[in-house]
Amino acid sequence: MDDSACPLFPALEPYRHGMLEVDARHTLYWEECGNPQGQPVLFLHGGPGGGVSPQHRRFFDPAHYRIVLFDQRGAGKSVPLGEWRDNTTPLLVADIEALRLMLGIEQWLVFGGSWGATLALAYGQAHPQRCLGFVLRGIFLCTRAEIDWFLHGMRQFFPEAHEAFLAPIPLEERGELLQAYGKRLFGDDQEISLQAARAWSRYEGSCLFLRPQEDAIASFESDAVALGIGRLEAHYFLHGGFMEEDALIRNMARIAHLPAVIVQGRYDAVCPPVSAWCLHRAWPGSVLRLIADAGHAALEPGTAAALVAATEQFRLQQRFV
Repeated sequence: MDDSACPLFPALEPYRHGMLEVDARHTLYWEECGNPQGQPVLFLHGGPGGGVSPQHRRFFDPAHYRIVLFDQRGAGKSVPLGEWRDNTTPLLVADIEALRLMLGIEQWLVFGGSWGATLALAYGQAHPQRCLGFVLRGIFLCTRAEIDWFLHGMRQFFPEAHEAFLAPIPLEERGELLQAYGKRLFGDDQEISLQAARAWSRYEGSCLFLRPQEDAIASFESDAVALGIGRLEAHYFLHGGFMEEDALIRNMARIAHLPAVIVQGRYDAVCPPVSAWCLHRAWPGSVLRLIADAGHAALEPGTAAALVAATEQFRLQQRFV
């Protein structure tokens, strides 16, 4: 993204970081940026398996916010990379609480996009007393219809990307596409697993933007990104996100009293706006901001500006109006 047109706060470095061992298999990378005595805010990355980047620190005024970021199980700098075993939504929710307790934080603003919005809702509904409010982008509710759309529906807008997504799978297996990918991603042949992960991750990266950004798309083919996204997205899709169907909407009463801004690209082909609309309708106090010139990516200019505006409104202690 061209920084000359960037609506984000200036780049900054963590003032501390570390590794949190959450069980015998997984150890999570975490970092804090901004004001150590400031208002806590938790950033939840997408994917599953996407990991955090330095750009993610920049949605928040560093003079005001104590910015907490971490890589979820199997993602980014957390180890082991791409590990799907002992990796479920309830465990991720428990990890967030373990991190909060380690950092001595009582309550925080919760900020998440795509799968990060899914996890933010799951965490908030499990621990509403720990949440001050929500800033959510590119809503994904992890329903069967949304998973089917990702696997098949995006072909309507990105036929060339979908054709490449199908390419590693023999014709006779494409009727059960998710299972076919699972067989390759979680098999014993590491080279086949990596090839499948690259194909899956490249497919998602190719469909993120309203206006293609070739460098960003290419980054999805790197081993570090592909192993996290390819394996963990397929793992969570195969298990319905480890939630009952439509659970996040059915449990909205648990957080309906909390303020929320929902930022959604009008032309989001990965997570179509209907999910954001359904969430907004189930959350009377929420504000939905549809960005007219954006797809799914957080760093498209209109989306990034709306996300910064939301964190600024919260900083100023205003209702989201």
